[in-house]
Amino acid sequence: MAGFRMGRGDRNNRTAQGQQAHAPQGPSYGGQAPQHGQRGPAYGYPQGNHYGYPGPANDGPEYLGDPGHGGHDPYAANQPGHTQAFSVDEASAYSQGETYHAGSAQPPGPSGPPLHWKELLKGVVFNPNPTFLRMRDYTMWGPALIVTFLYGLLAVFGFDGARADVIGATFTNAVPIVLVSAVVMVLSAFILGVVTHTLARQLGGDGAWQPTVGLSMLIMSLTDAPRLVFAMFFGGDASFVQVIGWVTWLGAGALLTLMVSRSHDLPWPKALGASAIQLIALLSIVKLGTF
Repeated sequence: MAGFRMGRGDRNNRTAQGQQAHAPQGPSYGGQAPQHGQRGPAYGYPQGNHYGYPGPANDGPEYLGDPGHGGHDPYAANQPGHTQAFSVDEASAYSQGETYHAGSAQPPGPSGPPLHWKELLKGVVFNPNPTFLRMRDYTMWGPALIVTFLYGLLAVFGFDGARADVIGATFTNAVPIVLVSAVVMVLSAFILGVVTHTLARQLGGDGAWQPTVGLSMLIMSLTDAPRLVFAMFFGGDASFVQVIGWVTWLGAGALLTLMVSRSHDLPWPKALGASAIQLIALLSIVKLGTF
């Protein structure tokens, strides 16, 4: 602010300097007279910084927390324009929340090694709940394909028309009919199992497709075995054979629903909905003798 004193311009400064050169210097407004060549304080204020306050002259404003001024503002990190550093532990604590999804539970892992095929077949019918939980992450293509193929070989004798054709045909003609029936039954059970798995995934399931398809093929074949035994001797159109077919169909529906619920972590209404197409196909194609 040199050269400007409360509204006085350069002309007044030059006039005042000329008068000081010819007159003795005295105190300015009560202040101590400055020596020759030294500028005195303005209006009686002591020499200070350029803001007019006592203390050392500074070239800029003071900031709290500046190491040159010895101050520290504990609230500076919470103000706009300031950042706050985090330690490694704090950063990892925030990143841990990214792997957690609210309301979701981790699917239970297998409770043991895969079951032997004898224990598997027995468990599907007599102990289904722990069997499905244990086999939900294991494949069982061997038992599923073999059991379904054997079921297909005998299924042709459960239908009156097909049984009459096989019995009346020669051996060379009957063998292809039986083999084709078995292959068609395996393919049908496989496709229906894939459909059940796909619907379960669409409804929010998280199970693998191979265990789901394998278990569905076993359920389809094993539950229809009682009806097939009586149909081979009494015909598929007999009344009590039809009743057995309805009862075993309801049992297949219960087992499929339980299997999908355990394999895909779904509530039973969604599991039943995922099994609906396979149950309808099983009822119309196999149980009612309309093959």
